[in-house]
Amino acid sequence: MADMRDVYSSHVDAIGYEGDTLIVQWSSGKVSHYENVPPDVADEVMNSPSIGSALRQSIKGTYRHRYA
Repeated sequence: MADMRDVYSSHVDAIGYEGDTLIVQWSSGKVSHYENVPPDVADEVMNSPSIGSALRQSIKGTYRHRYA
């Protein structure tokens, strides 16, 4: 599993990136894997002042998703 970094967000507890997969641990306890995410996009999302907004704008609906 990727090194997960805790984040301050109302819906996300932690986020990480491994290979080409962005991993999001939601406050609900679920863990999402977004596949084929380019490193620059993952970096932008992970370093955004609003993780939730960045996920909505750059990741959701664009990259394949599965729950782990």
